[in-house]
Amino acid sequence: MGVLDKILRAGEGRKLRALAGLAPDIAAFEPELQKLSDEALQHKTVEFREQLDRGADLDDLLLEAYAVVREAAVRSLGQRHYDVQMMGGAALHFGWVAEMKTGEGKTLVSTLPLYLNALSGKGCHLITVNDFLASFHSEWMGRLHRFMGLSVGLIVPGRVDSAQKRAQYACDITYGTNNEFGFDYLRDNMAMSQAAKTQRGQHYAIVDEVDSILIDEARTPLIISGRLADAAKLYHRFASIVRGLQREEDYEVDEEKRIVAPTESGVEKVEAALGVENLYDAVSQNLVHQFQAALKAKELFKRDKDYVIQGGEVKIVDEFTGRILDGRRWSEGLHQAVEAKEGVRIKEENQTLATITLQNYFRLYDKLAGMTGTALTEAAELGSTYDLQVVPIPTNKPLARRDEADLIYKTEDGKFGAVVEDLLERYEIGQPVLVGTISVEKSEKLSRLLDKRGVPHEVLNAKQHFREADIVAQAGRLHSITVATNMAGRGVDILLGGQPEGLARQDVVGEGLDPEDGAEGQARFEELLARYKDECAAEGDKVRELGGLYVLGTERHDSRRIDNQLRGRSGRQGDPGESRFYLSLEDDLMRLFATGAMNWVMSKALPDDVPIEAKMVTKAIERAQNTVEQRNAEIRKNVLKYDEVMNQQRKVIYARRDEILGESDLRDEILESLAEVVDELISTHCSDDHPESWDVETLLVEAATYWPTELTEDQVGEALTTDELYDLLIGEATAYYEDREAELGDASMREMERQVALRLIDQHWREHLHEMDYLQEGINLRALGQKDPLVEWQREGFDMFGTMMRSIARDQVKYVMHVQVVKEEEKTAAAAPEKLTTSGPEDSASSSDDRMKAAARAQAAAVGVEDAPAPVQEKSTAPVVKSEWDKTPRNAPCPCGSGKKFKLCHGRSQI
Repeated sequence: MGVLDKILRAGEGRKLRALAGLAPDIAAFEPELQKLSDEALQHKTVEFREQLDRGADLDDLLLEAYAVVREAAVRSLGQRHYDVQMMGGAALHFGWVAEMKTGEGKTLVSTLPLYLNALSGKGCHLITVNDFLASFHSEWMGRLHRFMGLSVGLIVPGRVDSAQKRAQYACDITYGTNNEFGFDYLRDNMAMSQAAKTQRGQHYAIVDEVDSILIDEARTPLIISGRLADAAKLYHRFASIVRGLQREEDYEVDEEKRIVAPTESGVEKVEAALGVENLYDAVSQNLVHQFQAALKAKELFKRDKDYVIQGGEVKIVDEFTGRILDGRRWSEGLHQAVEAKEGVRIKEENQTLATITLQNYFRLYDKLAGMTGTALTEAAELGSTYDLQVVPIPTNKPLARRDEADLIYKTEDGKFGAVVEDLLERYEIGQPVLVGTISVEKSEKLSRLLDKRGVPHEVLNAKQHFREADIVAQAGRLHSITVATNMAGRGVDILLGGQPEGLARQDVVGEGLDPEDGAEGQARFEELLARYKDECAAEGDKVRELGGLYVLGTERHDSRRIDNQLRGRSGRQGDPGESRFYLSLEDDLMRLFATGAMNWVMSKALPDDVPIEAKMVTKAIERAQNTVEQRNAEIRKNVLKYDEVMNQQRKVIYARRDEILGESDLRDEILESLAEVVDELISTHCSDDHPESWDVETLLVEAATYWPTELTEDQVGEALTTDELYDLLIGEATAYYEDREAELGDASMREMERQVALRLIDQHWREHLHEMDYLQEGINLRALGQKDPLVEWQREGFDMFGTMMRSIARDQVKYVMHVQVVKEEEKTAAAAPEKLTTSGPEDSASSSDDRMKAAARAQAAAVGVEDAPAPVQEKSTAPVVKSEWDKTPRNAPCPCGSGKKFKLCHGRSQI
């Protein structure tokens, strides 16, 4: 095992030699494995897992496990791994990117590390660029894995049943597309129960066509959005309702403290207008939140003072400078409420519900690896962003393809005319041609030109998606011309002379038989397969004599890698081949980025159909491609920098949801939030120890929005200090909470608290994403004020997140204290946990004071609370003198040494 240690410690230049040294060691197991029966070979999986249970490491098993997979591939697939494929498999196991040329069998290579890492039982993912490849590979390579006793799952778009998806993710190896894996991660973090989640973590992943997925597609984040027209309607409806409410009669306003508190009359009018019995009925809609926002928008936010209307948008005015704050929105639904008040469009029709960049999703994996034919040009970005090292694996046989210089024409019509003439000439001699285009439009244009000349051909683009495998597999036959868009990730080799299996299967199906099921169909398939093997072999020899597969590119792509992927289709496994690109000055790349070369060509007095073949032009094109690649890399870097802020916030939110879904007991947390709320109420309205300056009336109005207080102003007036006032308020609030807990029962109370917490987190997180999206739209304008937009984004994003977390804590207290729980009788005789639903009104406490009853059922003004308390620590067992309790301020550290504030620790027990 010293060899493996050397590989892991080897420098860049020595890794390849170290990997090559593994091949003989793996081959040494082959003679013994060949003697084993199928059952004995399959039992190796059990033996390997037993070794892992006894403390062995996966690295310890690599040599023998890879030898087992090689033998299993021979028996189940009829293919044997080359030594260079063993090198690629080892690179993937170590978490590197294996660059292997097209036709070197990357799909077969992936079976080696997938089998080895799946032995741990934690699940492995093979991630491809499209659902066709995922399905094709899961079935094709799945035969090997199933032969060895491993389960294989498939994740593709269209499968929405969570139970089915959970079963696929529970398999030892799961194939799927990059987008679907990412979306499932986001969906799991929107689930309302642990049972609704599908994934079981991110352990090990191999990314096929890693440069395409981790580089090209990483410019666009994954976003789950929802049409929230109903939410917009509610904002407009509340704006209409509060227009008819009367100040002092239906609500009270304190403009100095920016507080609006509804009265009993106002609450009843709103409930009647909405047709609901209790505003707290639907936590997810948060009706009380929208009601309070509408009242604030009406009374506290004034047009042409706090905001202006420009271009049909509500724009905030800076109160200090009088300037418009582009890219800023009020949070917690206030901006939407002002928009509804003014009758302008509410900017949330397609609100983001969850989002993550591909970079940050793939960095969740404990171990990540990738494979592609073209990665060295992006090695620096793969290393800096994903900590992935690129290792070029040598070809099994020397490359014999000839890459000809580009031909440049003045016009696109001249270029396509020359392309058609070239294709006609190749067709007549029988040489197969693969034509690459950059768009469906160009592929269809060339197809029409070929039809006019009577040249038979196949077209492979997005419209022929399901015929992809058949078209590519037979693209190497005599007289075959295949016009295709981007050839990255096709997943099927072009065999010179054709693929006999595909031809035989096509004939069997055409005869109405099933080659996979039924003795007659299987026998017919074997008969045709034998015949086609001989025909394809003979045809392949003729194609080699003609020069092999000819690859013709009709335009250079923005990325050199895409061009290399197209060229790489020719010359596989030592076959002869040829490639050439036809260009024109009207191509987008030339027109936008190679202006110097264009001017040089235009200075030549040449007709449209005469090409220019010059190294200077070819180099200019490569420089243009490099310019585009650098621009795209900068875009990806910028996307990642901005998402870093969101990623940290996302981790906090998702970790919090996981805690709640994991049957977390929220009792202590809610009591702590309640204490923070009481403390904030006192600091806002009774800021010193002089009772004559206290605003007791407003204090009680706001307190009643958190719990149905029955305290009177006279009772509060008996308190002489803020500490006494705190004890009075927290004592009543805690007693009410404990009464609800006793009435509902511990299990029902805990479940209600979890459901309320999840719904509030989701609702506030959606709003936060919306506000952050809007902030990012205008953040670059901060540069005009000599401010770094990224720094401003980080600072404001942090502040907005803190505001959101405090708002969640406040709303959680309000709903837990007010929401009504209905116990539904089980329909079966078997005992089962109670189902919890929110329901209509039944006042949880009565009060002789109408003002108190109204406030108990309404939403309070959004006021801040202190930062969350320090984490709970082991409490000291040292004795505490009674006098210490009496002298300890409520916000001071508890004398017990827990690290928490006194009010949140032993201070609670003193109430």
